Amino acid sequence: MQLYFRENFWNAGVTEILNEQEQQVGQLDMRSAFSSTIDIYGANGELLYNGRFPFFSGKWEVNGADGEEAGVLRSRLSFFTKKYSYETIGRGDYEIISPAFSREYDVIDESDNIVAQFKQVNGWFSSGAFVLDNQCEFLDSYELIAVIIGMHAMQKAASNAGTAGT
Repeated sequence: MQLYFRENFWNAGVTEILNEQEQQVGQLDMRSAFSSTIDIYGANGELLYNGRFPFFSGKWEVNGADGEEAGVLRSRLSFFTKKYSYETIGRGDYEIISPAFSREYDVIDESDNIVAQFKQVNGWFSSGAFVLDNQCEFLDSYELIAVIIGMHAMQKAASNAGTAGT
């Protein structure tokens, strides 16, 4: 099943998560324009996951609705690819990889199998919009949405840091 979602242009507010039939199957709540904290809600409005950067940290934490840590996303140094790692508690470690100028990403498990794919589908001047195709039995699609938004926040922070001195 493919899911479509986007962040808000102003980095605050609620946006829909849609399925292939353009039916709402959840919501993404970007809680504040001043932080990257998010909540992910299911089709029935129940809180499923949240994501955030801990204070003075470059890693993105994904937690379940009960507050238990589901996993941690980290950026990995790479010269010709965009590379991230997502380490879960008891469900394996995953790499997220994309060629340098591509908007398509593969989620790869410890056996080097592609278990999910997503791509950024927004235009140059619009907010981040994505389509996710998850085939992984150990990663929930809504959890992956939290991971993708965290990865996008890391990319925006790196881009802003690179342009701050110019």
